[in-house]
Order: sequence, then structure tokens, then C-alpha cells
Amino acid sequence: MKHDMQVSALATSTFTRLENKVLGSLSAAVIGDALGAPTEQRSMNEIRQLFGGRVETFFAPPGDSPYAKGRKAAQFTDDSSQMIMLAEAFVRGNGQVTSRDVADMLITWSRNPDYFPHFAGPSTRRAIEALENGADPDTIGAEGREATMGASNGGAMRVAPAGLVHPGDVEGAVRAAAVTCRPSHFTSIGVSGAGAVAAAVAVALRDDATILDVVRAALHGAELGHSIGAMEGREVAGAHIGRRIELAVRIASTSPDLDTAVRDIAQTVGTGLHAAEAVPAAIGFFVAAAGDPWLAAVAAANSGDDTDTVGCMACSIAGAYAGFDAVPADKLAQVLEANNLDLNPLAADIARVARATL
Repeated sequence: MKHDMQVSALATSTFTRLENKVLGSLSAAVIGDALGAPTEQRSMNEIRQLFGGRVETFFAPPGDSPYAKGRKAAQFTDDSSQMIMLAEAFVRGNGQVTSRDVADMLITWSRNPDYFPHFAGPSTRRAIEALENGADPDTIGAEGREATMGASNGGAMRVAPAGLVHPGDVEGAVRAAAVTCRPSHFTSIGVSGAGAVAAAVAVALRDDATILDVVRAALHGAELGHSIGAMEGREVAGAHIGRRIELAVRIASTSPDLDTAVRDIAQTVGTGLHAAEAVPAAIGFFVAAAGDPWLAAVAAANSGDDTDTVGCMACSIAGAYAGFDAVPADKLAQVLEANNLDLNPLAADIARVARATL
């Protein structure tokens, strides 16, 4: 019955702004990543003291930044770079990717000294080393005994394209997200986090999407992703992402202003490397920002801990929801110039592939 209701909802949805919203998602994601790059791993108070107040402009990461040191202002990190490469893989596959495709993407990404090894998280680093030594990309992401291995946010940070190529289709987006997790984050929590983000992006693409629709999609995506990861990959111990999303959204919905929401979500849910912190925080910041891409970026950048990753995820959802016209042109221009990037051709290709699924 639930599946029938989803199919009916998809059939009645409209996507007249699809390319605009796809471009909005990609554009907002790179902004959120770049704005959070210099604040990553710092506390909220340290961010205010170091940057002279709330961060609302691009800074070069300070020299003591553990990951982004050496990057310039408005340059993005591993989150956007992998997201863009994954989007290109989906285009090459006409909306589909295999675990081998994702493995090859990770290996190619790792050969860029701008990103690897200093930007690789623990699960991604292990996966790349194993894949280069001939590991099976279909199963390696489920291996290991540590509860945290494969439960970090690396699968979720890059997964927005799985939602972009499945507009309005929660189940299709989550199943695609699960494939992208196989080589590195194929666990109940890893796939749950990726499923939540992919589902939220997919539903946000609808012309008539509301913030509540997007939240419900994230919750459904988290549940389905958890089931896929537990049954086909490896079930790991840890907080339930769906319950954490509910908590983050409750805080965001009852906070009197953005700064209060950011503080309370960061202190209660967390904004760290674990997917059960970063993904719910990203959904919470999307709600606290009322779906505004720039406010979502500001929220994440000032929240502390894994700011660039949370920003990339929150903004990929907000950009899909609000569309390209809501993305600040001056901020985007800075990021595109700093990274020598043009997102228009990629967005057009993704929209073409996505329309073929409608």
C-alpha cells in the first residue's frame, strides 16, 4: 500500500523547474562546502573568536586546519569534489551506477593531490586502499568489526546525485544511494544516512514540495536505507538516524532564531564525522533555514565540527528545494572562480537523465 501511494504521488508531481532545481542543488552544495572549509573541526565559540563573529563570507582555512590547510578562500573540499564526480558517473550511466563505477570514481579521486590523502575520511581511506589492492567493490564497504567503520558520513556527503537522477522517487533514490555506498559505507548507518539525503533531494525537486514533504522523505529514506544496509551489508551499533532527524527537526522548528537552532542542534544532535550526527544536523539546518540555501550554508559553517560536510548536504537539499534563483549569485561566482568550475553543463546533463525517468 505504501509503495502504491508513492507511485501515485510521483505520477501527480510536476517538475517544470527540474533543470533549475538541479543546478540549484549542485550550486548550493559547493557553496556550503566552501563556506564550511575554514571552520571545520572548530568549536562554535572558536569560530566566532577566530573569524570575528558569525562566518558569512569565504575565508582561507587557517594554517592549523587539520584538513583544509593550504586551500584558498572559496575552494571546496572532498565533499563537493566527490559529489561532482559521482554526478558525472550517473550521467555516463544514464542515471545508474554500479559499485565498480563508484570504486573507480574513488580511486580516480584519490589520485588528485588536491584532495587525497589529507581529505580522506577513515572509511573512504580504508576503502581506497583496499580497492587499489583488488578488493571487491560490491562487498568491501560492509567489511570490518569496528562499529564506526562504514558508519561515517562519507557516503552521505557525496550522494545528492542519487536523488537528482530520481526526481520525486524516494525508493529509487535510496536504492541508488545504497549502490554508491557499497565500496565504502555499506552498513546500516552508512546507507541510512545516504538514503536520507538522497530521498530528501529527490522530493525537494518537485515543483510543489514543502519543507514537511522533504523531512518526511528524509525519514523514509533513513528507514529504507537502514534496512538495505542491515540486510545486504553489515548492521552496526549506533544511534538511529531517523530518530536523530526527528530530534533535529523538532529543535529547528521550535527555535526562535537561526543561531539558537544551530547551537541547540550542535549541542544535542552533534555535527561530527558520524553519519548519525552529520546527516540529522544537515536536515535540521535545512529546516531552521526555512529551505533557504544561503542560510543553510551559514548555519552549517557556524555549527562547528564537520562544518563543510554538513554544509554540503544541507545545501544540496536546500538548493533542490528552493532552486537556482535562490542561490546567491555573488557567492556562487566566488566559488566557481576559485575552483575553475562551470556547473551548467553537468546540471543540464543530469536534468536530461532525470527527465527520462519521469
